[in-house]
Amino acid sequence: MVFIALGVLAGLLLVGVVGILIWSQVGVMAAEPGPRDDVRGDDRVAMSEVGGNVVIAPASGASDVGLVFIPGAKVEAEAYAAILAGVVADESVTVVITRPWLNLAFFDPRPLTSFTDAVPDVSTWLVGGHSLGGVRACQLAPDADGLVLFASYCANDLSETDLPVLSLSGSEDGLTTPQKVDDNRGLLPADATLIEIPGASHASFGDYGPQAGDGTPTISDADMRADVTAALAELVATLPR
Repeated sequence: MVFIALGVLAGLLLVGVVGILIWSQVGVMAAEPGPRDDVRGDDRVAMSEVGGNVVIAPASGASDVGLVFIPGAKVEAEAYAAILAGVVADESVTVVITRPWLNLAFFDPRPLTSFTDAVPDVSTWLVGGHSLGGVRACQLAPDADGLVLFASYCANDLSETDLPVLSLSGSEDGLTTPQKVDDNRGLLPADATLIEIPGASHASFGDYGPQAGDGTPTISDADMRADVTAALAELVATLPR
């Protein structure tokens, strides 16, 4: 009887694991080719694959500050290339966009060094992410020099740290709503910078098309990228270099 019960439990566990594997690969939101290809053709930056990560670096190769960026659940890494390329070109920040295990940051236990080692010459590292990727970024933040959140909020308490934090949200976000961001404000340091971008939805923070449950954006892609670049530039200016 005991062996039967153990066999049933093992079978249920196997079914669960297989179910998660299948679910993680279904409905992956691919990067829109236009914005991705624009970054590849931008002579101010160099986009490459390093150690399984997407790396966008200044064309000059000189960079003291880096940003490890974690995608939202089931969003392709390249979907964030266009919105992050501006800070690379304007502020000489190297960006490492990760590819989370199973397309879900929660299932990726790798430490921050797994990604920073891809660009060993960078001395100051920010960590950030979009949506659930931001939640994972909060967990890695104690090992970084600053935190960047796109349409996200922390589940762990960073309020007693001295980390510089930039939290960007959208007024039209139907998933990480302005209310949810406000409700979790207390988990961030008191001097964290929170900016709500008028007209931005959840999917405005990447180029992967509309997302179920999201609001309707009223901001143009160009204005969205400019706003994000300007906010990131202000954060970078406060960092030791």
